Amino acid sequence: MRLVVVGAGITGLAAAFEWRRRRPDDEIVVLEAGDRIGGKLHRVRLAGHWYDTGPEAVLARVPEAVRLIEDLGLADRLVAPATTQASVVLADGRHPLPAGTVLGVPASADGLDGLLSADGVARVRAEADLPRLRLGGDVAVGALLRERLGDELVDRLVEPLLGGVYAGRADELSLGSTMPALAEHLDASGSVLAAAAAARDAGARGRGDADGPVFATVQDGIGSLPEALVAASRAEVRLRTPAHALRRTASGFELSVGTAADPELVTADAVLVAAPAPKAARLLGDLAPGAVEPLQGIPYASMAVVAMAFPAQDVDAGSGLLVPPVAGRLVKGVTVSSAKWPHLAGQDVVLVRSSVGRFRDEAELQRPDDDLTAAVVADVADLLDLSRPEPVETRLVRWGGGLPQYLVGHPARVDAIRAAVSEVPGLAIAGAAFRGVGVPACIRDASHAVDALL
Repeated sequence: MRLVVVGAGITGLAAAFEWRRRRPDDEIVVLEAGDRIGGKLHRVRLAGHWYDTGPEAVLARVPEAVRLIEDLGLADRLVAPATTQASVVLADGRHPLPAGTVLGVPASADGLDGLLSADGVARVRAEADLPRLRLGGDVAVGALLRERLGDELVDRLVEPLLGGVYAGRADELSLGSTMPALAEHLDASGSVLAAAAAARDAGARGRGDADGPVFATVQDGIGSLPEALVAASRAEVRLRTPAHALRRTASGFELSVGTAADPELVTADAVLVAAPAPKAARLLGDLAPGAVEPLQGIPYASMAVVAMAFPAQDVDAGSGLLVPPVAGRLVKGVTVSSAKWPHLAGQDVVLVRSSVGRFRDEAELQRPDDDLTAAVVADVADLLDLSRPEPVETRLVRWGGGLPQYLVGHPARVDAIRAAVSEVPGLAIAGAAFRGVGVPACIRDASHAVDALL
């Protein structure tokens, strides 16, 4: 058989690898419109070190990513963080991030003093006495939590965490898609605090390794995984080869690829579309028309990451800082990689990364590269109170349309997309637009797509 994968991001490459494991003699072709593999998995050389400007870690307490790294023979390159203690930046200073929350949703009011005002803490504590909560379907995270726990908790804790993961807004994001563990327990628990406690406890029981690290990375960067996947899958990767059209034939599928002026036809027995939702909608218009409208209903946020190497100096910020919009800063957060990751510590530089931009608030990204980089460096140097604030090297990476937004109603959109695609034998769709933006979720979705095709 010949499998054609559209998209050489982590989803498409993980699917090629999984297909090769199950069917070692098949032909695998991966089509990529861009000029490199990996999608949002990307690394640069910064002050002589490999440094991630896409995802810089994977969840270690879910199996997919760590298992894939092990299957690639890279288990000895796995690194656990030296610290994950972060703080939230507010107008009055830094406040330690409370432990044991579900994306900022606490199981109790304990540990919120200082981060919230006395009235804000009292509002959270009083949630257990509110009328029993019953969801009538998917709701916005912000709407539910503001009503039950108050604005302060959303603005100061939930917003920066969701913004870090999705580059989105709590008042628009789907509870069912961004906090599925919490949503699962809400009806039975009757309160947000009780549901958060139930979700936390269920997660600990399911993992069975509560003492193990929550996150992990790879010494050469998460951005090293795409090359390893291509080598292991032995897939033929064709860069700068966009797919324009997909149609059924008597024996399988035919894709029109390449330039519009000089298109080429590629045949396939099976096709996996692992492209962003807007591209997938254009490609599936004839074969799975029922998927088009829900795919078009998944917007994307743009953002940028600035990687910085500062001269060696003491930095007292744990693993980094979360910066909520109410803080009035340019950046959304700061990761002090030299403190967080042991393999980057003890060098002659302090390695730091910071991100800018979120859904519907991307005006700052219109700045020229030099201006944006300088503004981020100044903000970071001030936030970290650096004694030597002039970086020795910086790298700016822009992610235009980089992060899908799971807006209210997202679960229903995903169900409609899956249903429409499943009606076409030999066709599957997967990626960050559906059931998780993290690396493990994309790997899981790739595996499910291969299951469906085989």
